[in-house]
Amino acid sequence: MARELVIDLASPYQTGLTADDYRRVGAKKAIVKISEGTTYTNPDIRLLINRSAEGGVTGFSFYHYGQFHNDNQAVAEAWYFLDQTRKTVNPQPGTLMILDAEIKNMPTSSVIAFLKVLREAGFKTGFYSYLYLLPKFDLDAILQHADFFWLAAYPLGDKPADANPDFHYFPSAPKVDAWQFTPKLLGYNLDGSITVTENANQLLSGPTPVVETTPAPKPQQQQTDSWVDDLGVKWYKETGQFTITDQSGIWLRWGATTQSAKIAALPQGSVIKYDAYCYSGGYVWIRQPRGNGQFAYLPTGREANGKRQDYWGKFE
Repeated sequence: MARELVIDLASPYQTGLTADDYRRVGAKKAIVKISEGTTYTNPDIRLLINRSAEGGVTGFSFYHYGQFHNDNQAVAEAWYFLDQTRKTVNPQPGTLMILDAEIKNMPTSSVIAFLKVLREAGFKTGFYSYLYLLPKFDLDAILQHADFFWLAAYPLGDKPADANPDFHYFPSAPKVDAWQFTPKLLGYNLDGSITVTENANQLLSGPTPVVETTPAPKPQQQQTDSWVDDLGVKWYKETGQFTITDQSGIWLRWGATTQSAKIAALPQGSVIKYDAYCYSGGYVWIRQPRGNGQFAYLPTGREANGKRQDYWGKFE
């Protein structure tokens, strides 16, 4: 099998990486942190996904940093992880969802309770931990409920490492699918892993790999009724709601371009509340505020030379 490089993305550690940085790293797979406990959600999920996708990443999986010490807490955190993942990335069934288990005194029964919630919700499940923590878990019992085992052990410690780990130092543990071998991949503040099974290659590719690479626009601080986002698009402040009348429906996206990642196909009759509009790529777009400071974008009709040509719905 061909081993593949995998990167771990979380805020604020990788938010400064550019698309060119990701191209230099060369990874095609990324595992993105969604949440921690039951109160924290990564505020930069879309930035990390879109910028890494622009830099060549095509497969995305997601993880939760567990803070629980009993089964009830584990179940609550699993549901929080699911809720936040659905709100921010809307994963398809079969997507790999991973528990990051690296705190002390985390019971095996609670790990299993967490994984059961994810599997029953229709997702593939993963378990991540450090080599030195494995004696604290009943690994055989856990792996009966995990489709993917991701193990961390750093032969070079915190020193920079290239993309070719020395397998003479491969951690001795059963059924490892991916080995996280450095926290400083190519000198970046970036955890690097390598797949060691075909199971890992397939699961990390995702059921529907992300191929759109246009990053979602990030508006500048809004001091007036108009502003220009990071893509150079000028936005105008306006509040209202839009009802889709087109029989074919319209794709809601993470950016105001037809290359931006899709969120959902909204059918005729859907109502979208918006707070701004723009002209971009031959269409008139509106911006929908979402939770955790995120926005979604919807084309509402065609435009030419800054003039609307038609309407795909009704404004109120």
